[in-house]
Amino acid sequence: MAGALLRFAIDSWFAHREGLRTAVSPSGRPRHWPWATLTVNVTGCLIIGLSIGMTGRLGLAPEWQTAVATGLAGGLTTFSSWTTATVRLLSESRFGAAALNIGANLAPGFAAAAVGIALAS
Repeated sequence: MAGALLRFAIDSWFAHREGLRTAVSPSGRPRHWPWATLTVNVTGCLIIGLSIGMTGRLGLAPEWQTAVATGLAGGLTTFSSWTTATVRLLSESRFGAAALNIGANLAPGFAAAAVGIALAS
């Protein structure tokens, strides 16, 4: 539940930041960019990486890593919102933005997980 509440708080914060939530196209239409989804997904990867490193380092039972990974990080992150945001960008013919959204979630996500493991190990 903590992850879901944190996700709601982050979504709300970005929703109230007009300049971060949307940009305006040359035709004057607002363009969405999924900053909140990117933020929670990369943060979740870091949390999972930290949980993997910490449970091993502290000698905790594997259930602790599972609880943090699926409980906190699982409630925080969202694959469905990420894919839906990418489909939305594609439907707006923003192919470069869609590709950027894919890369912007994957590359930092892998890096955050690796950093989390390294920091906690």
